[in-house]
Amino acid sequence: MASPALRRFARSRGALVGLALISFLVLFAVLVPVFSSHDPFTSDFKNGISPDENPVGPCRMFLLGTDRIFRDQLVRLAYGARLSLFVAVAATLIASVLGGLVGIVAGYGERSTVDVALMRLVDIGLAFPFLLLVMAIGAALGRTTPTTLLLVLGLTGWLGAARIVRAKTIQVKHAEFVEASRALGQPVWRILLLHILPNVAGPIIVLGTLSVAQMIVAESVLSYLGAGVAPPTPTWGHMLFEGQDYVLVAPWTLLAPGGAILLSVLGFNLVGEGLRDALDPRET
Repeated sequence: MASPALRRFARSRGALVGLALISFLVLFAVLVPVFSSHDPFTSDFKNGISPDENPVGPCRMFLLGTDRIFRDQLVRLAYGARLSLFVAVAATLIASVLGGLVGIVAGYGERSTVDVALMRLVDIGLAFPFLLLVMAIGAALGRTTPTTLLLVLGLTGWLGAARIVRAKTIQVKHAEFVEASRALGQPVWRILLLHILPNVAGPIIVLGTLSVAQMIVAESVLSYLGAGVAPPTPTWGHMLFEGQDYVLVAPWTLLAPGGAILLSVLGFNLVGEGLRDALDPRET
């Protein structure tokens, strides 16, 4: 990121708030399991049960209370954060690379056979609702692991990025400096690498940051519906599913994972908007 863009980003309060939320989430995911003495898979039938035989509420021993089978909610939330961040970031990297590659190739070959074929493929993919498509693929795969989940999300999440990158590539392709490079006889690979890619990198970065939030929601929805990573692995979506039946007697079992999803999505969206404004101030 260039220095002027960095200064614009630093002046954005929303972006800084988002960055703080993401930093807190990462530190939470890394540090809580290290310093906690509780196991995320082990029920504490001695200290985790309240006198009325419900999960114990937030206290000194369990800062976020226990879940429906009396496991430490805080530690499970941290392990769920690790899974969500890993899946979301890895899937976003796959989607960004695929979307960027397809968009650049299609945009540079504007109105060619390759462009038409790639865009028809994108149109077909976008005709299916994203979460419905992911759920169908996840159900077809049967038992889902974090690796299969991130591959499914990554291989289905590049379609929208490809269309946006294509439009940006077409815009850059007709710029004078690119026309001059072609007139001087520079090979296509050199034009793509030195001129097109640096000018479409900004939108790819912004789309990738916003996509992380989308991937977190997608992973949580799949886990909530039972198509994500199977229990007992802690996931925010499955924690929501388990907590919904205890919302009246133990509301923390629902509020904790729901709040984690909300804050993480908010953080990445705020950073994405800050990056958009910083990298392309003409859009502000």
